[in-house]
Amino acid sequence: MINLNNNSIMIKLIISLLIFKIGNIFAHSINDLRHWEIASNDPDRIYLSFNGNTSNQMGVSWRTKKFDHTPIAEIALSLGSPDFDQKSKKYVAKTEEIDLSSFSDNTPRKVLYHSTTFTNLTPNTLYAYRVGNGEEFCSEWIQFKTASNKNDPFSFIYFGDAQNDILNKWSRTIRMAQKKHGEISFFLHAGDLVDKAHYDHEWAAWFKAGSFLHAQYPGIPVLGNHEYDFDNEFNLGEKIKSFLWRPQFNLPVEKSLPIELHETCYYVDYNNTRIIILNSNKLSKEQDEWLEKKLHESKNDWLIVSFHHPIFPPAGRNHYTKQQKEKWINLFNKYNVDLVLQGHDHSYVRGHIYKPNFEKNIQTVYVTSVSGPKQYPINKEKLLNYKINNYKTDFIGENGQFFQKITINKNHLNFECFLSDGCLYDRITINKDLNSGKKRIIEN
Repeated sequence: MINLNNNSIMIKLIISLLIFKIGNIFAHSINDLRHWEIASNDPDRIYLSFNGNTSNQMGVSWRTKKFDHTPIAEIALSLGSPDFDQKSKKYVAKTEEIDLSSFSDNTPRKVLYHSTTFTNLTPNTLYAYRVGNGEEFCSEWIQFKTASNKNDPFSFIYFGDAQNDILNKWSRTIRMAQKKHGEISFFLHAGDLVDKAHYDHEWAAWFKAGSFLHAQYPGIPVLGNHEYDFDNEFNLGEKIKSFLWRPQFNLPVEKSLPIELHETCYYVDYNNTRIIILNSNKLSKEQDEWLEKKLHESKNDWLIVSFHHPIFPPAGRNHYTKQQKEKWINLFNKYNVDLVLQGHDHSYVRGHIYKPNFEKNIQTVYVTSVSGPKQYPINKEKLLNYKINNYKTDFIGENGQFFQKITINKNHLNFECFLSDGCLYDRITINKDLNSGKKRIIEN
């Protein structure tokens, strides 16, 4: 007999058990799934990611159903002639079996995730690749371009939370971003890609919404709070990272960090810019030393940091302790971080920290944004109180699905915010003296 002193825990256990039993009665069957949710011999959920030197390496991952074929990724220089594939190179991928029924919301079935990393590529070069088994079950040939090993100009798109009604309404945001700015080099997703961490149907919607764009443009995913959930039917204990995060994204592993932070804290050097990804959900103190090291050792002209929970939350939902907030702000100030990209509060706010007694000299620009349909009102009173950190709010927006194009060209960083209909919403340029590090904002 279980002896529980807390009646509320007992009640919660009983209710959860009933829900679990009822849920099993009405569980999804394979017939309830749409064809694009069901894994087959043909690869799907193909995702490009940076894993290593961006000018000569590229990671890729994909999914199939269980089968006996050897998973193969092929790559070739993308030439104008149709026989470009005659000199393709093959990579055998590693495979991991995932039992989706580990979590009751999923239809009972097992799938395979495959991943490999293309190496010894040539900088600033267009490649074509495909994944599958090298024979009858293969994807189409998909093209991507490696980064330059010089300080060439480049652009990327940053998305806040997709999270809700992903296929129905978020799809137009990512597709408009590509339609309007097809020349961009990669996407950055600042957390809450889905609403329920372990729910395969939502990941299916996210991958279908982005479709071939996930396979054509490398992605830099950030772990949000909705990528965490309980690992049991009773919503007890500690929330854990989505069991699909690691197999479906081929991301760098920072071995100096605790295992819980692997593939959630990493950095990407692209041309003259370092982008550092943090996990704002847990173990923030364990990240401090690593963060400072990556800021200190960077020889790049520009520093960008991205994590999910905003330092200056526009909806007023503070996530950090005072000590942790000040720690990260002080590190960003110390190393002159240029841009901080965040999500979580489902509205749009751009502001900056300025140097004391000289407001025209900026320190760091902070942005919070949302790309999906879920919206929060802005707490203007709270925004005014953030001035204690020499923070100034410059632009606010509500009730919009946004995406941001960031272009870096030598000593200029152009920041443009667009609505999902393609209309320009906000725009600034950061001019930076690359010798002194002094910066100023030009309102365009």
